[in-house]
Amino acid sequence: MSLIRIYGLFLRHFYLITRSFPRILDLIYWPSIQITLWGFISNFFASYSSYYNNAVGVILTCAILYDFLFRTSIGFNMLFLEEIWSRNFTNLFIAPIKISEIITSLIFTALIRALIGLIPAIILTSPIFGISILDLGFYLFFLFLSLYIFGITLGILVSSGLLRFGPSFENIAWSTMFLLAPFGCIYYPIETLPEIFQKIAYSLPLVYIFEEARNILINNTVNLENLFTALKLNAVYLVLAISLFYFSFNVARKKGTLINIGE
Repeated sequence: MSLIRIYGLFLRHFYLITRSFPRILDLIYWPSIQITLWGFISNFFASYSSYYNNAVGVILTCAILYDFLFRTSIGFNMLFLEEIWSRNFTNLFIAPIKISEIITSLIFTALIRALIGLIPAIILTSPIFGISILDLGFYLFFLFLSLYIFGITLGILVSSGLLRFGPSFENIAWSTMFLLAPFGCIYYPIETLPEIFQKIAYSLPLVYIFEEARNILINNTVNLENLFTALKLNAVYLVLAISLFYFSFNVARKKGTLINIGE
């Protein structure tokens, strides 16, 4: 693996983002609007729900965490799709670049995309709602890390589908997070779900991440087991996602469909 090639791929995507005002505006606009909307909703629930009486920023904090996850996953997918839309896909794979280098460059670029949208949204919450996500303290890092890994994992899984099935798989890129959101228990405790759905939820790292975020804000306690479980599940899913990506690439290469992707 060459750091120079990874850095070159990273710069390509970085310049595409930073040299285009509409792209930057799009990254900032949607998170800011969503966080503002959920801020007003959280104020309403805080006023009328005893569950959130002692933690006004719970819903808003979870909305910020979810948006980071969403932006990371979609960011990875968008970078991959841009290679297809720009007809650069074939050039990318015939160049002397390893798959691991392509994945690594997309991972870091997706983080930059997510942070561009996240930071303004976080800044908005303090003056408008008097809430800071930093109230989660030191453990905020581990929550963000778990969400980042899971977002990247979803991005790799969707990219594997794009390699295997082509642009027809594109719609899955936009719907993956919405399909998982109900099982992630983002805005409500897992006990809210029917028992059969709880079993599905416990197989996802999301439920442990958001349960712990609420636990810290509402009870002022930390359950390290939730954090470790989320990281362990993320490690398993990430390995599976990368393995599937390599498998999909090899199948597409053998069938000769790589050259047709994006056409």
